[in-house]
Amino acid sequence: MQISVDYARCEGHGLCADQAPDVFGLDDDAELIYRFDGAEVPDEHRSAARAAVTVCPVAALRVLP
Repeated sequence: MQISVDYARCEGHGLCADQAPDVFGLDDDAELIYRFDGAEVPDEHRSAARAAVTVCPVAALRVLP
């Protein structure tokens, strides 16, 4: 599973980081950190990553087919 992140759309709400802190985070400037950019999300983090995608209030995240 891979996740596409639209960094321009992200507003830094941090809900994704709340849902999946091992996958997403925010830096000191509230900019999104996606720890698996360009890579597969490890199996043990997939459920949390899917939850994070669904809670994003601006739809900046999506699961790739």
